Formats: sequence, structure tokens, C-alpha cells
Amino acid sequence: MQKKNLLLLSAASVLFMTSCSKLGPLSADNFTVIPNPLETTAGEVPATVNGTFPEKYMKKKAVVTVTPELHYGNGQVAKGQSATFQGEKVMGNDQTISYKVGGRYTMKTNFKYVPEMQKSEMYLAFDARIGKKQFNVPSVKVADGVIATSELYKNTVTSETGCIAPDAFQRVNAQKQEANIKFLINQANIRKSELKNNSVKEFVEMLKKINADKEGYNVENVEIQAYASPDGGVKFNDKLAGNRQNESEKYVKNTLKQTKVNANIDAHYTAQDWDGFQKLVAASNLQDKEVILRVLSMYTDPQEREQQIRNMSAGFQELANGILPELRRSRLIINYETIGRSDDQIKEQYSADATKLSVDELLYSATLEDSQAKQEAIYKKTTEVYPNDYRAYNNLAAIALAKGDKEAAKQYALKATSLGAAAPEAQANLGMLALAEGDVQGAERLIAKASGSENVQSALGALNIAKGNYAQAEKDFGKQNTNTAALAQIMNKNYDAASKTLDKVENPNARSWSSGQVRTSAPITLTLPVLASYRRGISETSVDLPLPVPPIMPSVLPIGNSRVTSLTAFAAPAPNEKLAWLKLSAGTGATLPGSGSATGSLFSSVMLGSQLSTSLMRDALALALVKTTTRLATYTMEVSVCVM
Repeated sequence: MQKKNLLLLSAASVLFMTSCSKLGPLSADNFTVIPNPLETTAGEVPATVNGTFPEKYMKKKAVVTVTPELHYGNGQVAKGQSATFQGEKVMGNDQTISYKVGGRYTMKTNFKYVPEMQKSEMYLAFDARIGKKQFNVPSVKVADGVIATSELYKNTVTSETGCIAPDAFQRVNAQKQEANIKFLINQANIRKSELKNNSVKEFVEMLKKINADKEGYNVENVEIQAYASPDGGVKFNDKLAGNRQNESEKYVKNTLKQTKVNANIDAHYTAQDWDGFQKLVAASNLQDKEVILRVLSMYTDPQEREQQIRNMSAGFQELANGILPELRRSRLIINYETIGRSDDQIKEQYSADATKLSVDELLYSATLEDSQAKQEAIYKKTTEVYPNDYRAYNNLAAIALAKGDKEAAKQYALKATSLGAAAPEAQANLGMLALAEGDVQGAERLIAKASGSENVQSALGALNIAKGNYAQAEKDFGKQNTNTAALAQIMNKNYDAASKTLDKVENPNARSWSSGQVRTSAPITLTLPVLASYRRGISETSVDLPLPVPPIMPSVLPIGNSRVTSLTAFAAPAPNEKLAWLKLSAGTGATLPGSGSATGSLFSSVMLGSQLSTSLMRDALALALVKTTTRLATYTMEVSVCVM
């Protein structure tokens, strides 16, 4: 969300003590803080203070140390980095401020964020001295805090399914079965001894299997590639290779007939197999290997190549004995597909006897179920049948994450990593658990172990949100439709994309609002933190609305010189303290899709200041952390509204 909530600090003139020797109080007008309200980034609350010492304030022998402080909770104070300034007659290395004209300065500070800082105020404290005498300069409030939207990743990563280790199941798989028949030099007849080699036997056996199981196999074709070695003339080898193709084709046709397999034959030949020759030479231990390879690179004419190689009498003899005989061959290749069980067949087999399914079929069967409980049951069964496959344990960890059971998720993920495999998804899930605990460095080490896997992008995205790399985080999530992906888009100020992502969340944490889902008429309390919208004139911090009316539905709002005819909210209470999103839109008759969309009347106790306008409110996104306070569905919402 676009954060342009810079608040004007309360006006006050600079007060001076009657005595020229004293350092008086400073005014909030002397300071501006960026951003204001303060906002979290990468687990910190950074701020830039631009300050001014007025003319004739900094006495020539004065030393003033300015310390930013964040006041929060029950009197807690976090101190930032101090900066010291000195008068013109002080011998020191700090920034010197002129007594006559004053001076400006910029200081940066940082506070380690804790959740209690959501409601806080930033002050500047002063240690002012002239010589050894200390003067009391009152602290000055300079900013409000803290918008902690970026910290919501800690909630989202433990309310969404973690990184799933995929199955490798494919119902149709392309396969090859290859046989090799070798020929004697200058001959094309197929010897009986060649038909007894293992590759030919396996070729025939595969054809028999295809015939016996026509539902499980599908033949594309049988490919024949016949060759002649490069020695000998091109014309002679062309005829020889063609004859070898013909003899091989006769053998294949006869074998197909005997095995009762109907398949097309794709036959062709290569007259001089220079490519095969080069590969065999490169892989050999020939003494003149490098010389032969250099000849092949220097000459392209077949006759010139052959002559140059024959000139190496010793080298050619090695070729004739070890390389060339391997090139006088035919390759017989069955191109076929294996056809696995259909989805229904997998489900039936799981019900009948899950142990008959492969591990990939079991993992795939989980993806056929919409119910998380059924998926969990399948993964547990998989760990029983295939206890050494890490993927089922990892996927149980991912489901435990979605259920918010961090301890179970940790145990399953650790079991997955203990099985000896790389288990990148399990490392990523452990990384997300570390993120939920605020251990960003630990998460980074774990997720780094998962680098290179395409299945851990959500973990990388969450990590980059935690590190404040919002553009990269949005890129990591790609087209994922999750709350964490939407959070990355919001932090990257891509509000339109965030709105669309939230609309497409497949399993939102919260149910759509409808009166039928509420079992009590208890009130809903809406609490707005001290943010820009509050500072601009909301006189009350909460309103009570009787159910089943959805919260925040004021209409006919007087805003400046224009009127917003409706301000519609879509709220969804979530059980078990899980995250829910609250979306706001404004405009003439504007509504949001979903069963919970509605408009309502503005309570007189809530007033928006005249500083707001229709354009400022349009397309605003609010994030609601909905907590169930009773089992009878009474809810308290804390909404961070960032006005664009």
C-alpha cells in the first residue's frame, strides 16, 4: 500500500528562557520524520529525522545530544542512535551549529520491532549542557507508530500450505527399447549369432509384452537406422548402407508379424557414419586420438579425411580393429508409451489395497482430493508403505503448517531431511517455521539449502518479505494466489494485483461473512490504531455494530467538497486466530463481490476529516487480524488502514 501518511507536526513557536545563558525547549515544528506514521521494514522500524536548531539557540559553548526514543506498551522505551551537536567554541568533532543563524541536520535511527510497538509514539530526548552544567530540555513527540503490515508474513506462513514435494507420476510416459545388429565388413546379411545378443532378445520380448498388454502400452513406431563405417568410397558405402537397411527392415517386419504387433516402420540409413566415428574416437584411449580429431576438424571432404587417417599406418590399424567394426550396424528402436492407471483406477486401487500403488501413484492420489483431511490420510499411508521416501513426510509438514501446528510441521520436516535425500521442500518448510518465529537469518540458511528447486518459491517470497525485498518477493511468488503473495504485492505497492490475488485465494483462512454463519448477536468491535486516518479526525477509536450487519459500512460520507455515496467493507471472521483480509473500496455505489458485500449507515460517532477525498480512499486495502474471543463468534478486529 502506498504510504503517504506524513503528518504535520503540531505547530508551536520556539520558546526561549529569559536568560541568554540557558537552552530552552524545542518545538515539534523543528523536526520532521520520514515516514510518519512509522512503518516496519525487515523487522526494524527505521526513521529519518530532519531537524533544525533555530537561530540564536545553540550557545557557543553548548553541547546537545539528541536521542530518538520509541515509547510503547506499559512504559517501555526503545532508544535509537544518538547524534551530538556542538556550539562554535566547543573543541570537538561533532557537527557544529552556528549561534547566529542556527543549523539543519539529518539523523537516521532504527528500532528493533516488537509487536507491542504497533501502538507507540516517537520522541526526541535531549541531553543539553553548557560546560559542566546540564539543562532540562523537554522531550518532543515527533511521530506516531507503527504500521506493521510487513510483519504479517509471520501469520500467513503458518496458515497456508507449505512447500509440497511433487510426485513424478505421469499416466503416459514415452519410452524406447533399442537393439543393435552388427555386420561384417562390406556385408549386409544378418548373422544368426547377432540375433542371439541380449539387445535383440530384449527387443523381441518388449514386442511380446506390448502385444500382451494393449491397454498398458501404445506403440508409436519402430525406427531403423542403418550405417556403414567411413572407410571405403562414398558410392560403395551408400549402396552397402542401403542394403543393411533393407535386411534390417525385413527382419523387423517378420518379427512384428510373429509377435502380432501392428506398428509403422520408419527406416533410413547413413552411408558414412562420420559423427559416430568422431564420438567413438573422442571416447577412446587411442594413441593418436588428438591427431585424428584434428584431421576431422580440418577436412570436410570424406575422401580427404579417409586418406589423411590412412596415412597414419599405426593409428589406422587401431581404428580398423577397435573403432570401425562398431560402426557397421543397424539400430532397431521401438518408440512406445506406457499407459498408467487412470485417476479412477488409482482411487479404486487405493481403497482396495494401497500397497499395490507405486509411491508416485500414492503421492499423486493425494492431489486428486480436495479435502485436506483426506490428503493427510494418504500421505500418512504413504509413509507406512514407503517409509524411506522423504516426500510424504514433507507434505505432512506442509499440511501441518496450513493447520497452524508448528510443532508437528517441524517434526515431519526433520524426519524428511533425515532420510538422506536433499529434501529441498523440507528445508524450505523448516525455513518458513523459522520465519514464523522471527529468525530471519536461520530461515535464510535453511531456504538456501533448497535453492534450485522450483517448488520452494513461496518460501523464497516469504523470506524476501522478511528482508524487506518486496519487489523480489512479488517476483518469487509469480502467479501464486495466497495471502502471503498478496502481502508481497501490497508491500510492493501493487494494490491492483493484490486485490485480484485476494479474490483468487483458493482456500481463504476466513469464511465469507453471512448471518447464517453467526450463532450469536454479540456485537463486533472495530478498533482503529492511531494512524493517519485517525489523526485526520476520526473522533472515536471503536464502534459497536449489532450482528449480522458486517462491520465498517458507512455511506454518504461528507468528504471535502465531494460525497462518497458508499464505503463498502468485506470482512470475514476466521476461527482459531488465523489471518483474514478486510478489503475496502469506495465510490458511487461501489461494492465488493461475495456474499458478504453490503452497505450500511454511518454511525455519528465516526467522522472522517475533510483532508480525505474520494481518490484517497479508492482501492484502499485494509488488513484485518481477526481473533476469536469466544466460541460464540464475538470478534475483535484491529485494522491497519493505509490511505493512498
